[in-house]
Amino acid sequence: MESEMLTESHMQSNFNTLLIHGGIDGDERTGAVSVPIYQTSTYRQIELGQHKGYEYSRTGNPTREALEALINQLEGGEAGFAFASGMAAITAVLLLLKSGDRVIISNNVYGGTFRVLDKVFKNFGLEYEIADTSNIDEVESKVVPGVAAVIVESPANPLLTITDIGKVAGIARKNRALTIVDNTFMTPYLQRPLELGADIVIHSATKYLGGHSDVIAGLVVVKDSETAARLKFLQNATGGVLPPFDSWLLLRGIKTLAVRLDRHIENSRHVVDFLKNHEGVTKIYYPGLEVSEGYEIHKKQAYGPGAMISFVLSEDYDIKLFFKNVSLITLGESLGGVESLVSHPASMTHASIPYEIRQKVGIVDNLIRLSVGIEDKEAIINDLGNAFNKAKRK
Repeated sequence: MESEMLTESHMQSNFNTLLIHGGIDGDERTGAVSVPIYQTSTYRQIELGQHKGYEYSRTGNPTREALEALINQLEGGEAGFAFASGMAAITAVLLLLKSGDRVIISNNVYGGTFRVLDKVFKNFGLEYEIADTSNIDEVESKVVPGVAAVIVESPANPLLTITDIGKVAGIARKNRALTIVDNTFMTPYLQRPLELGADIVIHSATKYLGGHSDVIAGLVVVKDSETAARLKFLQNATGGVLPPFDSWLLLRGIKTLAVRLDRHIENSRHVVDFLKNHEGVTKIYYPGLEVSEGYEIHKKQAYGPGAMISFVLSEDYDIKLFFKNVSLITLGESLGGVESLVSHPASMTHASIPYEIRQKVGIVDNLIRLSVGIEDKEAIINDLGNAFNKAKRK
C-alpha cells in the first residue's frame, strides 16, 4: 500500500496520549503510576511446571515487556522487542535471514549496519549489495528473486537522503522480500513505516526515544505474527535483551518524546536558516528545505523534518578548528539527546565504510553532522557562529 498524504491532525489525534498511557499503564497490583523496575533474574514458581508467566528474565521481564508493548503500539505492529543496543537489534533482525540470502542496503546506511554485514554476516554466507534506494528504478533493478530483504533509512544517515518507503515496500513485496526500515531519526512520532508498507522497524532507542544520552538500547517492531514468533525465539536464544533498569529509563524518556521533538524541530529550523545563509557552508542537507531532493516524498510520508542537519564546510574554513571551538555544542558520537551534538561522519559514525564509497555518495571529509538539541536556540546559533569565526582561514 503506497503512503497517502498525512495530516497534522492525524498525527496529534491519539499519539500524545499513547506516549503517556500506551502499552502497560502503571502497575495494577500497587496502583503505582510508573511501571516498576523488576530488577530480578528469576521468579518463584508455584509448583513444577506452573509459574505466573515469568521464569527467567532473559526470556521475559515485566519492565521490558511494558516497553515492548509501548513501542509496538506506537508503531502499530504485531509485537515489539527490546535489545541491549541498536546493533543488537539489527543483528537479531538479520538472523531472520539465512546463508545464501542477499540483502539490499541504502548507499549511505549507518556505518554500524554496513560493518556488521560486511565483517560478520558475510562470513556466514549472507550477501549484501549497495543501492541508491531513493532511485526507485535502481531499486526495481536490484530487488529481484533471491533478494531476501531491503534495509532502508529515510532520512538516511548522514546525508538525510529520502526514500519512498511505500514504493520500495511494494517492490520488495512483489519479490517476497522483507522491507526493514531504520526509523531512528524520525521515531514513530514523525514517521510510521509499518503504515507505509514496511515489514520491520528498527530503532536505536539510544537516540530520540531515550532522549537523554543516558541509555544504550535497540527496539524492533514487526507487523505479522509469524515474524514475531521467529524474532521472539531469536531474542531469547541469543540473549541480547535490554535490562530492566534501561527499559524503565526508555519508558520514562518516551513519555516526553512529543514535547522534546517539537522543541528539537523548532530549533532546527532556526539553525537551518542560519546555516543556509552562511558563507562557510557550501551545501546543506535537511528534509525540511523545500529545495532539498526528496522534500515532497518526505512531506508525504512523514509528519515533520526532524532535527538532524548535515552540511559541508567551505574549504576556506579549518574543520579541526571548527570542532575545537564549539563549546555549548558537544563534539561526540550519537544523536537525539536533549543536548546539541556535532560529529564528523567520515571519521566517526561512517569510518567503517570504505573511503571510495564515502566519496562517491557524498560523505566527504568536510561533512559535518549536527543533532540539534533543545537548548535556547539563540545560544546554539551563537556557538556555531563562534566556531565558524575561529575556523576561518586567514
